[in-house]
Amino acid sequence: MRLFIAEKPSMAAELSKCLPGPLSRKDGYIITGGGVVTWAFGHILRQAEPAEYDEKYKKWRIEDLPIIPATWNLLVVDSCRKQFAIIENLINQATEIVHAGDPDREGQLLIDEVLDYLHNEKPVHRILLNALDEKSIKKAISTLRENQDFYNLKQSALARARADWLIGMNLSRAYTLAAQRAGHRTTLPVGRVKTPTLALVVRRERELAAFKPEEYFTVKADFKHDNGTFTAYWKPGEEQPGRDSEGRLTDGTVAKALLAKIKSVSSGQIVLCETAEKKDAQRLPLSLSSLQVIAGRKFGYDPQLVLDTAQTLYERKLTTYPRSDCDFLPESQHGDGAIILENLSDGSHTELAGWAAEADRTIKSRAWNDKKITAHHAIIPTVEKCNLAALNDAQKNIYFLIAQSYIAQFFPVHVYNQTRVELEHNGEVFTASGRVVVELGWKKVFAADTDEKDDKKEEDGGMLPAMVKGDITELLSIKADKKSTKPPVRFTAATLLAAMKEIHKYVKNPDLKKRLKDVSGIGTEATRATIIKELIDRRFLQEEKKKKYLIPTDSAYLLIDALPDEMTYPDSTALWENILHRMAEGSENLAVFLEQQAKFTSNLCNIAKEQSIPLKEGHVCPQCGQGVLQPRNGRNGPFWGCSRYPECKGAYDDDQGKPKKPEHPCPRCKQGSLQLRKGKNGDFWGCTRFPACRASCDDDQGKPRLVVQASAQAITAP
Repeated sequence: MRLFIAEKPSMAAELSKCLPGPLSRKDGYIITGGGVVTWAFGHILRQAEPAEYDEKYKKWRIEDLPIIPATWNLLVVDSCRKQFAIIENLINQATEIVHAGDPDREGQLLIDEVLDYLHNEKPVHRILLNALDEKSIKKAISTLRENQDFYNLKQSALARARADWLIGMNLSRAYTLAAQRAGHRTTLPVGRVKTPTLALVVRRERELAAFKPEEYFTVKADFKHDNGTFTAYWKPGEEQPGRDSEGRLTDGTVAKALLAKIKSVSSGQIVLCETAEKKDAQRLPLSLSSLQVIAGRKFGYDPQLVLDTAQTLYERKLTTYPRSDCDFLPESQHGDGAIILENLSDGSHTELAGWAAEADRTIKSRAWNDKKITAHHAIIPTVEKCNLAALNDAQKNIYFLIAQSYIAQFFPVHVYNQTRVELEHNGEVFTASGRVVVELGWKKVFAADTDEKDDKKEEDGGMLPAMVKGDITELLSIKADKKSTKPPVRFTAATLLAAMKEIHKYVKNPDLKKRLKDVSGIGTEATRATIIKELIDRRFLQEEKKKKYLIPTDSAYLLIDALPDEMTYPDSTALWENILHRMAEGSENLAVFLEQQAKFTSNLCNIAKEQSIPLKEGHVCPQCGQGVLQPRNGRNGPFWGCSRYPECKGAYDDDQGKPKKPEHPCPRCKQGSLQLRKGKNGDFWGCTRFPACRASCDDDQGKPRLVVQASAQAITAP
């Protein structure tokens, strides 16, 4: 018996339809003429919690950290026990198994971990379902691969899961306990990807708070040439006075003198004139991240909505697998273009129909490249015809973006002539540039999209008159425009997701920045949206209603300020992602990586043990001076105890909702209080912070005397 194990019921249903019939539906599986199809519900096994390794870990204690499992345990998810038993029984009956998890890292792991858990030794094949239409599924069935080919992908997924466990379980406990010692009643969840992502927003908010606009000047002039007029911009020399560290002219006096100098001479000369033909290749089709960023910019959709919508379109067989980090296409699929374009030109969407009808089906853009394909490819329409009227607004818009990018692959490259001019006027250099479109090409498809328009600087103007080196120019007018630097823009969910993908822009180390340009950022296509949503749901980020800007909460500042740079800057996390990618390619070792993660976790736990977090506003403990008094209930009623218990056992009676202040504060350390004690020579008063403070004095009819003996030195009490 051939057993197919799909990742979820919907995939199993579509797969079974494409196997020889008849179909017979049973409880938890489907019998077909081509084998039995069963399914998981995503991960039906979970990693054991610390307390499931040892009961003592139920209570969070700093002395128990770090927790490093000697062997990694998996447990069946309670809600999946019935389906797990069905899968186990079917595996026992099978002669061969077909792994039908999603074609990505997590999809590989969640079926493999079931097979490993059950010690399966039967042959396992792998089916890669990038689309759920009948043609794609039947083609995938006919081209099964050996599951062993994806062993390294599973190792990468295991490395990710176990590293996340080590960081999350240990550092969340370590820094939550550190915060609680300072009186903060909160849980600080620390994550390998989540924490540096949150830190990006916190730092951006602080940049905004500290921002002070700086004024500067741009000098531009209009010149007359025999063939027409044009605008050029002043180009300062290397030794030009009055410039700031960014090269901007900030000195108004210098700007004024510059204008006078240039106006004193009427004519100048072209000293450089270059024209080159340039070509822009078709923009690649969409990966999930690029789809989320574009949909956020164009429609204001948050990343999770985009993912959910793309998943729905996939399950309705209208588009291919959504959780793709690839923006290339298999060369074998180029032939499907004729069918897809024919479907899109049916007129149900005016713009898509017009572009599809105009597309040249013989054009093969750079997107078709087998060398760039791994387990999945870019998100594109399937050969199934889409009835747009049956879709809701979000589904229509997401389908439109996917189809638009696909159609663009069948338009010519964009061709233009770029001209760059330099002229010299009384010893000063001015520059101008312009472009002439030779062939609009694929940009015709995106002509109406503001995000696709050339993000040209003001200096990169339009048409320039024909000119050559040596031509004479005449000054018509000149001015210095006063401008101000602009503050950085707050993140939205879409732009934060883009920052996670282009994380090299935010690393501190310049050498590492260069290395990380080729890395796919932090997180995965499937998890980035979930991470951002979790930060919002757990109230570390608030989303502004109108423009949906992300604002960090007090808890976000507390968490980021408590952690060392290793966890709040993306450098380490991005390097780990790079290692995970290399592990999927077979060039990194799982055991070595986890050993490094364990050492990293242990080091940060040790730092947390000594971490001094600012005390929460409230009643500082008079006994230790390092904790905060918190209301508690005891056998004899309410009282106030130190947040650093059991290290500090300071306790005070409740006085109408406040801790009863010590009657005799210690005049020496000013943190403890004097308490009556019995000594060898009778009663005396000593500091509650003994032995840290050795202040003591004699008893004077139930009160401490005014002179306090501290060691051999007498201190007069105030």
